[in-house]
Amino acid sequence: MTALVGDDLERARAEAQASVRALRGRKSELDGDSIDVILADARSHYAWQNKPVSDALLHRLYEITAAGPTSMNTCPARFVFVKSQEGKERLAKSLKDKNIDKMMAAPVTAIIAHDLEFWRYLPFLFPHEDRRPYFEGKPEHSETTAFRNGTLQGAYFMIAARALGLDVGAMSGFSNAVVDEEFFAGTTLRSNFLCNLGYADEAALFQKLPRFPFEQACNYA
Repeated sequence: MTALVGDDLERARAEAQASVRALRGRKSELDGDSIDVILADARSHYAWQNKPVSDALLHRLYEITAAGPTSMNTCPARFVFVKSQEGKERLAKSLKDKNIDKMMAAPVTAIIAHDLEFWRYLPFLFPHEDRRPYFEGKPEHSETTAFRNGTLQGAYFMIAARALGLDVGAMSGFSNAVVDEEFFAGTTLRSNFLCNLGYADEAALFQKLPRFPFEQACNYA
């Protein structure tokens, strides 16, 4: 991708600004039910209906997720959608016993990963100037950036899934080292967390756990 310059740049900026203003004009905020669906009354799920998730829906889910902001548009997250019996058996090697049945029953389990060498793609993702020197030869800075922004994209992924009518159940009870060896050996990808996707069986839910009130979690400076 080549960076826009001159009149092309000004035209692109004007179009982007007009698009955001128009969107805000059409819908300045979400209604209460929509907020409940994506966060306020949403739940993590542990049991699943025997109902498939189509590849077309997974494509749409990714496209919405990819639209979320990341630092310098680094977009380090990578997603592996584990759907096959063979894939699930490979993934099961990494899981704690209590999580195996949850994963096996889910129509899809996404491995949320990040690319430690995301910076190689910055000429395409951030064409305004070459930002690769910020990261090349700086593995600790690259890893921190990849993990932080990949985690953000994982959160966007969960919210987008709920917005599309899917249910989610994130999992961290697994061995990252086993997942990385099984799915990412010889690559620069590293796993972050897992997320079951599908249509939930609400019979496995229990009461919603408490959250801190504003006064306990927030402050002003």
